Amino acid sequence: MNEERVEVKTLPTFEAGSLAGASKVHPDYASPGNTYSAILSRNEAVKDAKRLKTFLELRDKYVRKKVLFEDPLFPANNTSLFKNRRIPLDIKWKRPSEICENPQFIIGGADRTDICQGDLGDCWLLAAIACLTLNEKLLYRVIPPDQSFTDNYAGIFHFQFWRYGEWVDIVVDDRIPTSKNKLIFTTSGKKNEFWSALLEKAYAKLHGSYEALKGGNTLEAMEDFTGGVTEYFSVRETQRELFQIMRKALERGSLMCCGIEDLVPQNRAVRTPTGLVKGHAYSITGVEQDGQKEKKDIQIRLVRLRDPWGVSPLPTCKSNDWASLASSKEENQRLQPVEELGEFWMSYENFQGHFTRVEICNLTPDTLQDDRTVNWTVTVNEGRWVKGCSAGGCRNFPDTFWTNPQYRIRLLEEDDDPQDGKKGCTVVIALMQKERRREHLMGPVIHAIGFFVYEVPKKLQGSNMPLSKAFFQQSGSVARSKSYVNLREVTVRVQLKPGEYVIVPSTFDPNLESEFILRIFTEKKSTSEVIEGSIQADQSGDKEKKKLKLGQPQEESEEDKHFRQIYQQIAGEDLEICANELKMVLNGVVAKYIDLKAAVLGLESCRSMIALMDTDSSGKINLQEFKHLWKKIKQWRMIFTRYDMDNSNTIRSFEMRNAVEDAGFRLNNQLYNIITMRYADQKLELDFDSYIGCMVRLEGMFRAFQAFDKDGDGLIKLNVVEWLQLTMYA
Repeated sequence: MNEERVEVKTLPTFEAGSLAGASKVHPDYASPGNTYSAILSRNEAVKDAKRLKTFLELRDKYVRKKVLFEDPLFPANNTSLFKNRRIPLDIKWKRPSEICENPQFIIGGADRTDICQGDLGDCWLLAAIACLTLNEKLLYRVIPPDQSFTDNYAGIFHFQFWRYGEWVDIVVDDRIPTSKNKLIFTTSGKKNEFWSALLEKAYAKLHGSYEALKGGNTLEAMEDFTGGVTEYFSVRETQRELFQIMRKALERGSLMCCGIEDLVPQNRAVRTPTGLVKGHAYSITGVEQDGQKEKKDIQIRLVRLRDPWGVSPLPTCKSNDWASLASSKEENQRLQPVEELGEFWMSYENFQGHFTRVEICNLTPDTLQDDRTVNWTVTVNEGRWVKGCSAGGCRNFPDTFWTNPQYRIRLLEEDDDPQDGKKGCTVVIALMQKERRREHLMGPVIHAIGFFVYEVPKKLQGSNMPLSKAFFQQSGSVARSKSYVNLREVTVRVQLKPGEYVIVPSTFDPNLESEFILRIFTEKKSTSEVIEGSIQADQSGDKEKKKLKLGQPQEESEEDKHFRQIYQQIAGEDLEICANELKMVLNGVVAKYIDLKAAVLGLESCRSMIALMDTDSSGKINLQEFKHLWKKIKQWRMIFTRYDMDNSNTIRSFEMRNAVEDAGFRLNNQLYNIITMRYADQKLELDFDSYIGCMVRLEGMFRAFQAFDKDGDGLIKLNVVEWLQLTMYA
């Protein structure tokens, strides 16, 4: 077996500055449904034009009525604050006009000094907002212009966020939580400016509550503001020149934050001896170096940081060397930090010694290590890991890894301008999990995720069938994510030769559910698609008989004679049996098999068998119908015992893929998911009764479809009566 061990890296979230008394965690909720919407590229205009129109209509409607808007979907009460814990403060929701005189939406342009953290552990969000203000084009994409407290004011505002492949428009009213007439969450350095507080409220509405914003990674928010491609750098592990990477990132308009990992997260802020805060997010707002270094004995390299708390004491490791870099009055004004609002410079060497992580969100997948810019081709695929079926975990779990979703990519042309003289195809793979802040209100459920890339053998190219368990046991990957890490998105840049490949995304551990999107960027033309597999059934039975070595007996065996005698004793004069009688017969015969001595077939399974074989709608079956059914059951029994490795009279839900295929059925991933949800128990196992019930249902539904598909074109048309008759008696 080809074994590739996988490492997992756990990153703490940024949440310094959380509310007092925050301790109770909301219980786990079910994952989202299995219905996926189409995903478009991040460069498309706002997807929900109807929702944007609703904002304009609502605003104009309330202006005409001279009534202030009150958002019914995010009401001004405790449900929008916390879902499952006591409110620690006496909170009142107020509009800006009730808080101060002459409220303004934006004063003199939105900038990084307009974001000061309040009593909520969302420094990760505010650090990202501060970075957003450095790029005016991006800023006003998130904050649509022409909003104010004077012109067309109706107490309604809106903001736009990139969410899993599309831009969405979020409408809010301007009632903001206060205590003693002061904002308790984000505030601006200007007491009558409110754009940052309203942006935070819109982001809270997007996730269900303010509480849902407690704890997170800046990459998450930066991506929601841009739709860009995220990269994580460990300051101490990065072998490349991180200073130049950071400098080039700011030059290209990337958003960038940093932090100090707290190995033992605390409920309170933990300061280092220099005054920096562990587990806290800082914005990187400037990276500068002395351009005349050949005239200097020592090169000056500085990083400008901003603390979202704004009013915190500046760290002792700050540097005043920024003045040495200014060659003019304009340069002096550009470089000067706003220290009273928590901004400061520090040397790059000090930065390396104190900070542990840097998070960068690039607007395009262009590398920060060279000067090339590329017009990228992007494809976006949606998927879902389902517990017990398609959540197989990483390569450390070879028995289930192969059940993960698979995506086939075809690279058709080499790059025009190969990197480092190496010919090939540059591919940027970005795997993003859809965390569930709405359900997990104390913060996101972020799994450790990653992926492997495999080259498809020539004999398997062009097929829509998933790669098998045997393939992964015998084959190694050609590329992979470096490690599995608990970030919302994991991004890797690889270079491959033209050809056909399969990408297998997964969580580190099996049975962790989540939806995800897989974005694939290539410099040249490529195609990608999910490998669903074809849906078909081998009704002839020849393949199964050959595989199981059952053969077709030429004369009645002793077992068949004994079986016929039992059948005649139970069937009575009409020689037909009903579901209850069938249950007695089958359980009597099954009990004679040593490998199934504890297996019992239930009445519902027997009713399904009757429906499968009943040709005259009598609710009973005769001897010939039963003999045909018994042959099917013998085949299914042998398959079952093959995968019942521990003789527990159960098989694991992951093995149902193989069992179903051995029985002659070919299904797609969504149908395998349905089988697991419908027939597996809490331990993700199927007993013999559930297994037989599933096989009978598959056999019956395929038969019914073929009976209605008179033209053989794979399409059937049913009226409501036919549909109900088919589904009720199947």
